Amino acid sequence: MDLDRSPCPDSPAMAMPEPSTAGAEVRLKDLSPQAPSVEIVARIVTLERREVTRRSDGSRRPLVSGLLSDGTATVRFTWWDPPREGLERGTVVRAVGAEVREFRGRPEITFTWRTRVGPASSAELPRVDSSEFPLRSVRELSPPMEGFRLEVRVVRTAPRPVTVGEERRVVHEGILADRSGMIAFSSWSDFGLHTGESVRIAGGYVRSFRARAQLVLDERASVVRIDGTDLPDPSELLRSPPRTIARVEDEGGGEAVAVEGLVVGLLPPSGLVYRCPTCQRSVKNGLCRVHGQVEGQLDLRARIVLDDGTGALTVNAGRADTERLTGLTLDEARRRLKEQPDPSLIEEEVLSRLLGSRLRVRGSGTRDEFGVTIVPDSVERVDIDLDATAQELALRLGEGRP
Repeated sequence: MDLDRSPCPDSPAMAMPEPSTAGAEVRLKDLSPQAPSVEIVARIVTLERREVTRRSDGSRRPLVSGLLSDGTATVRFTWWDPPREGLERGTVVRAVGAEVREFRGRPEITFTWRTRVGPASSAELPRVDSSEFPLRSVRELSPPMEGFRLEVRVVRTAPRPVTVGEERRVVHEGILADRSGMIAFSSWSDFGLHTGESVRIAGGYVRSFRARAQLVLDERASVVRIDGTDLPDPSELLRSPPRTIARVEDEGGGEAVAVEGLVVGLLPPSGLVYRCPTCQRSVKNGLCRVHGQVEGQLDLRARIVLDDGTGALTVNAGRADTERLTGLTLDEARRRLKEQPDPSLIEEEVLSRLLGSRLRVRGSGTRDEFGVTIVPDSVERVDIDLDATAQELALRLGEGRP
């Protein structure tokens, strides 16, 4: 990857600044607008490309703006005339001759035609003593925060194999919690985390994933085991009583959501679906949006619409849950498809076996413009007590509650 930029047509060629014009390498938390220019190493946390119209001649000038972080602080940056390729979230760059300005009392960085920018590795980011980081609670975390400590309990953790390009790698995922709340985490490095242990974490950063905050740990993060007697018990968190769907919607989902409701429908694609053999994404007309033309593999799923009277959400049940809840196996569905090559009949069969059932669902919930979707850790049928349900309904109507 080459991030060295071509100069503007009306600017002289760029060159590495002389030592007298380039400031010493500084950490982002130590930036000062009084410095004429600085050298930094930082990771691009967010970026947005756009064009600005010049007042002088009306021409369009490209720029990139966003956030940079080096583990000590996060600052806004503007990059005039950036390269067309090679920039993305997570890219680490070294910038020599960057200008520091102040906006609303906070420093900001500008890369001008005098700034020399090139690629750097994560190992070049500044080393930071974890004691320098302020202690935060889970509830305080939001993207794109970086430079904090957490004292949390490991609620759940597991490795997951993924394909990155042509390479098979393992990402470690799970949930962390303190008394203020829970947050999902992911890590490409194996810190040997185990469910139930208490840890102090420093050096991670927060990103937005599926519209919720997620803690990301890289090779620079520090993980230390602690006593943690005041931290919550994972089993209690995973056995929390069901909440109303309306409350889950208001909260935007959650890391360990529990709800109960009636199955009122299915969303497509449900029943038999085809998946990419490499990434397991849904395949339509033999095309995977990542791997192109593939030979899809048959799978069974159910996108269940669950309603509890306060609202509705979607439960994405995979093959194992769909088979267990409906009694219809993938092998049986394949045989039926050979007899009657109409996948919609399988979807109708799945719906007929689920419609009206009361389910208790636990899992990770996220909200988007279509509502809340839960990827379940468990889905169980619940026997319906008609007398109790009728009494609850009468009580709600009497109190004028929804």
